[in-house]
Amino acid sequence: MAKTKHKMKVSFGDRLISVITYIIYSIFAFVCLYPFYYIAINSISNNDLSQRGKVILYPLEPHFTNYVQVFQLKGLLNAAKVSVERTVVGTIVTVMIAAFLGYMFSRETLWLRKLWFRIVVATMYFNAGIIPWYITMSNLGLKNNFWVYIFPVAVQPFYIILCKTYVEAIPKELQEAAEIDGAGTLTVFFRIILPVIKPILATIAIFAAVAQWNSFQDTLLLVTDDKLNTLQFTLYRYIQSASSLKSLISSSGNAASIAQTLATAQNQTSVRMTVTMVVVIPIMLVYPFFQRYFTKGIMIGAVKG
Repeated sequence: MAKTKHKMKVSFGDRLISVITYIIYSIFAFVCLYPFYYIAINSISNNDLSQRGKVILYPLEPHFTNYVQVFQLKGLLNAAKVSVERTVVGTIVTVMIAAFLGYMFSRETLWLRKLWFRIVVATMYFNAGIIPWYITMSNLGLKNNFWVYIFPVAVQPFYIILCKTYVEAIPKELQEAAEIDGAGTLTVFFRIILPVIKPILATIAIFAAVAQWNSFQDTLLLVTDDKLNTLQFTLYRYIQSASSLKSLISSSGNAASIAQTLATAQNQTSVRMTVTMVVVIPIMLVYPFFQRYFTKGIMIGAVKG
């Protein structure tokens, strides 16, 4: 007997709503993506045309001299190394502390659990300001110290709340079964909790990594040793003095002969566009690997029961 296929009839109103929805989301996607595209095409276009605002839809007289010259800047590789180190170490420390404290705050047997949790949450609403923060960091010996990038942001109340809510959604029987078998607090945390809460940990990891990668204020206020300068601070300093950057690049290596032409000579616009791409591209390459965890991690961690 031949099978008959039943096609669902779609009304004109449903089709119209679908078309309007696609148009709206297409416009929204364009608005989000075009700024990155605009910066990218301007960073590889004729620098004079870029400065005059002539590059709008596609690159004009493309070249990659800007990137070659920027990567020749003194101290850039060391700054990139420091940024990678602080991002990796800082993200791991922040994620592990958020996971452990979130787990501990979910345990009803924790002494004064509600009090400690409220104290942590209170720090989200009260901030002493930059001067007390600077004095505290100085008294702790964190000036010109790599750990100034790690310790001040190790405990993040928002991430702890996400982990706590996520852990509370896990059936209590899992923990109780492990405790009956003789597992202690740390064993339950590492063997039971961590493998189950991977989605929320991945979500927190990308948040923490982006924050660490983009941060430069701590370097600006507490670091005077050039060996501890981050990539963002180094490029930020060059952006603030684009004319100095031009002279530095022009005097470096074989860039002097190239800089004589108007098309590739560095100017304020080309410096800003190129530096922006250098800072943004690494984190954009990492982001897609964690994106699939976002919806699952946030939604499961936000709904209890």
